[in-house]
Amino acid sequence: MNRRGRRDVAVVGGGVVGAACALALAAEDLDVVLVEAQPPAAWSAAAPDLRVYAFAPDNATLLHGVGAWDAVRGARAHPYRRMRVWDAAGGSELAFDADALGLRELGWIVEHGLLVDRLWAQLARSGVEVRSPARIEALDNDADGITLRLEGGGRIEAGLAVAADGGGSALRRLAGIGTRAHDHAQRGVVCYVRSADPHGDTAWQRFLPTGPLALLPCGDGGCSIVWTLPADEAQRICALDDAAFAAAVTRASDARLGAIVPVSPRVAFPLRRQLSDTQLSGRVLLVGDAAHVVHPLAGQGVNLGLRDVAGLAATIADARRRGTAWDSLQRLACWARTRRSENTIAAHAFDGINRVFSNDDPALTLLRSHAFGIAQAVAPLNRLLGRWAAGGSPG
Repeated sequence: MNRRGRRDVAVVGGGVVGAACALALAAEDLDVVLVEAQPPAAWSAAAPDLRVYAFAPDNATLLHGVGAWDAVRGARAHPYRRMRVWDAAGGSELAFDADALGLRELGWIVEHGLLVDRLWAQLARSGVEVRSPARIEALDNDADGITLRLEGGGRIEAGLAVAADGGGSALRRLAGIGTRAHDHAQRGVVCYVRSADPHGDTAWQRFLPTGPLALLPCGDGGCSIVWTLPADEAQRICALDDAAFAAAVTRASDARLGAIVPVSPRVAFPLRRQLSDTQLSGRVLLVGDAAHVVHPLAGQGVNLGLRDVAGLAATIADARRRGTAWDSLQRLACWARTRRSENTIAAHAFDGINRVFSNDDPALTLLRSHAFGIAQAVAPLNRLLGRWAAGGSPG
């Protein structure tokens, strides 16, 4: 049963976005409980997580504000200061440099498991109650608040519930919120590699007719790759022996970093776009992948989710400053509309970039051959795309 009475907020899902949300709302003096089906495994420096993010400066600021970023950086977060993007069809290269944008770095390459590990360590010091392992099986959602009924008979009462439990969100389903999904018929192949030449703290991305290949710089001198491929081709690539895979990645990367060799297992995951119909239903809010799953083209999924959290925390803080109800449904509806609009624009922008560049249509190939040169030469457009390079959205 509920051990501490009615809570202000129940956050369901303890991944990066859910744990950050619990911490950010607790920092606004709210009474928060976090519900997670499975406690995360401890992160180990000796076993790098294959899932990495291009982590944006604004979200580093968010994590710093909840006391977790210094621990992340002190463990393993590698800054990237430059980005190079080019098309296999030819034409000019698009280049970004932190110095030119007035930044110390464009962002950091950070492992998923490390972020979760350090955020959970901070949960233990924050006053957030953690219920894990715990699964929700029913939801009562009315104008006065929510009740989460847990497997095994427990329950949690709160003013709000935040669904941060991923693309297959159980809380979203229980709240009756629908989604619209598009299967890209692609897979993202991820692994760690080493290259003959140094990565130069640069994120490299080459667009190929089959999909983009990104090489993201890591602190040990190696790179994490994210290679988008048609589903059948991804299966074939993953089945290659190390020598054949090395040759394929070196060729696909245009040998920009010289010969490349794999240094980890390879994993392929399906790619899709999924957008919820709304990010607010009654007193249930959606953040992160529960609300929006996007193409990994720019490594922005976690950044969009953390901006959901930052926007929610800012909305609550603003209400407190004005002396108004922090959980006003009118305020929350404004947050939900704003976030859904930005997330929808970003999701379709990433899809559009992927469609334009991941094909060998002659007309589009001719157009692409000039696109990067124009983007590099036109200062306002270059600054706009610089936001993307620094972890923002291109929308």
